[in-house]
Amino acid sequence: MRIITVSRQFGSGGRELGKRLAEKLGWDYYDKQIIGQLAAEQGLEPDYVKKALTNHGWHNMQLSYHNSFSNLLYDPGMNIRLLIREREILREIAALGNDCVIIGRDADVILEEYRPFRLFICADTEARLRRCMQHEQRRPAAEQLKEREVLRIIRRIDRRRRQTREILTGKTHTDGSGFDLTINTTGRDLEKLTGALADFALSWFEG
Repeated sequence: MRIITVSRQFGSGGRELGKRLAEKLGWDYYDKQIIGQLAAEQGLEPDYVKKALTNHGWHNMQLSYHNSFSNLLYDPGMNIRLLIREREILREIAALGNDCVIIGRDADVILEEYRPFRLFICADTEARLRRCMQHEQRRPAAEQLKEREVLRIIRRIDRRRRQTREILTGKTHTDGSGFDLTINTTGRDLEKLTGALADFALSWFEG
C-alpha cells in the first residue's frame, strides 16, 4: 500500500494538484469524502462539519500529539468528537490497503506509521490571492468577496494550519523536515507538474 498525503497553503493549488496526481496514478482519492462521511454519520450538514473541524477549539491547549487525543476523549464537545472520529476514518482508509492520495486533514501525522509520501504545496501570496479570486469570479456576483476579504481568509487559515501543525508535531511551520517534498506552484502549470510529480512519487516508494 502506498499513501500520498498533501498538506498545502490555502490557495496554492494543492487540492487540484492532489486530485490530478491521483487520476494520473489511478489511485483512490480522499478529500471532501471524509467530511461527507462524518456529516452522514452524525446527521449534520457537511458545511457545519467542515467549520467544526476548522474551529475545533483546542489550538490554545497545551498538548502534544502523543497524549492529545486520549485527553480529548473526555471533552464532550461536538467539535472534539468530530476531530476524533475524523482521525478514526483516516485510519480506516489506511486499513483498506489501497494506494491513495489524501488531501489535508493532517493525514501525514495521523498515518505516520504507514510512511506516506508527504507533500507540502505552497505558493507566494500574490499567486494564491489570484487563484482564490479566480474562484470567486465563478460565484454569483452578489456572493463574491473583495480581495481584502479573501486575503484576510488566507492569513487566518494559514495561521490555524500553522498552529495545528505545531501542536501535532512540535515543529515550527518553517521546519521542512516533516515533509518529503515541498513544491512551490507559483507560475507553474499544474497539469504539466503532475506528470513529473507522479514519476517522482513512484520512484520514492521504490526506494
